[in-house]
Amino acid sequence: MRRLLDFLFKHSHWLLFVLLEAVCLIMLFSSNAYQGSVLFTSANKVAGHVLETGNQVNAYFNLQEKNDALMQRNTRLEQRVIYLEKALQQRMNDSVAYESLIRLADSAYVQFPAMVIGNSLHLPDNYITLDEGSLAGIKPEMGVVSDKGVAGIVYKVTKGYSLVISLLNSKSNLSCKIAGSDYFGFLRWEGDDPRYAYLKDLPRHAEFNLGDSVVTSGYSTVFPEGVMVGTVYDMADSNDGLSYLLKIKLATDFGNISQVRVIARPGQDELQNLYEGIDSGQ
Repeated sequence: MRRLLDFLFKHSHWLLFVLLEAVCLIMLFSSNAYQGSVLFTSANKVAGHVLETGNQVNAYFNLQEKNDALMQRNTRLEQRVIYLEKALQQRMNDSVAYESLIRLADSAYVQFPAMVIGNSLHLPDNYITLDEGSLAGIKPEMGVVSDKGVAGIVYKVTKGYSLVISLLNSKSNLSCKIAGSDYFGFLRWEGDDPRYAYLKDLPRHAEFNLGDSVVTSGYSTVFPEGVMVGTVYDMADSNDGLSYLLKIKLATDFGNISQVRVIARPGQDELQNLYEGIDSGQ
């Protein structure tokens, strides 16, 4: 306490000077409107600069938090883009299958509904048994389609039943093409995974992409053009290197097939008689 009193006494003249200056300034700015307005304006400017500087400092220290939020938002947006791309691709594939079945319904092909009562998946030669036969108008060499696409071809019939050569059969040799093009090859199952078959003899100059739809070519007495078969899953060169070998994911789920339609082309018997004795794709 004594040191404080000594300090005040020692510097009393400076303290008196500051006090008198403060009194003068107060009297000056309070008694004169012009000087008061100048003081008010200057004080506002100083306060504004102080607030602006404070906001900049706060913004700088909040950058990390904002960057983290932006990164999270970008991640969510990227995930949505990936999801939408997959949904679009699935929609395109579904639309091809839907349009092919609508085209089939609007064509001149006669259709017979049937139920699957027997089926195999993992044999070298798999067959599907239907609960309808010749009494329903079904004959050998008629095509069979599921609600997703091609399932097989009728092999034998009795009055009440039909035996169908599934696509999962070594005897199946279906003429197919990439949707939207005229390049075609022949679909064969290799006896392993029932979800996939292979499109062979597709020319090297054919253009396609993974995920493209594969449909029937129409070069057949059995199926019209454009019936869904599957989608391109993978590709490789043939053994001779002169054509493509495409791995096709089949549209029909042969492990979950219960209802099918048997289709008959008008004039099919005449065409089969014409091609009788000639080896050709189905």
